[in-house]
Amino acid sequence: MALRVAVVDSGCSAVHAPRVRAAAAFVIGDGGLDEVPVIEDVLGHGSRVADILLHGAPQAELLVAQVFRERLTTTAAQVAAAIDWAVANGAQLVNLSLGLREPRPALAEACARAVAAGVVLCAAAPARGQAVYPAAFAGVLRVSGDARCAPGELAAIGSAEIDFGAHVRPLGGSLTGAGASMACAWLSGLAAQYLASGGGVETLRDWLEEKACHRGVDDPRRRQHGD
Repeated sequence: MALRVAVVDSGCSAVHAPRVRAAAAFVIGDGGLDEVPVIEDVLGHGSRVADILLHGAPQAELLVAQVFRERLTTTAAQVAAAIDWAVANGAQLVNLSLGLREPRPALAEACARAVAAGVVLCAAAPARGQAVYPAAFAGVLRVSGDARCAPGELAAIGSAEIDFGAHVRPLGGSLTGAGASMACAWLSGLAAQYLASGGGVETLRDWLEEKACHRGVDDPRRRQHGD
């Protein structure tokens, strides 16, 4: 069976349809949380993430969990439901190019269930400032943007807040959407490539560390002086 990668985001574009195995949207309605059919990705965020993921692992199947629709806002309940749905549909890796400010129990529990099931969770995290979730939960790969990284490169940060840094721009090099969200997708693409080639979840982190071209926290002052 092909590697299944879940994209918890705003959906994806029609060009990705041949690689989509399953799709569902998670919305807050009058009666609470509902699972409904996906709509077009009007924000383009999830499509840019999918571009990067399939660039890294073109053989992967996508599980599209739509938690953004008209705006880039969502809730812990929606993301938690999306993670559970992804795991139930056979996801081996879940890309979470998003971050919420509060460590809600429902989201923490969904992440813990996924990690216990052997599913890799990759989540975006800011390089500085307040922690966000799910990146700050145990067992989640925490990824931020790193200006040192070209497409496909990684930085092994190893700080208290960040595990890895990666390229900050979408596949085409545009500044639209650039940041930790795209960095998360770049790392997920590499992780998916490793898993698809037969690598194990238990050795993934070590493989990413070995692949890293840069080490430690990026210091712009050092780069300005050519160090």
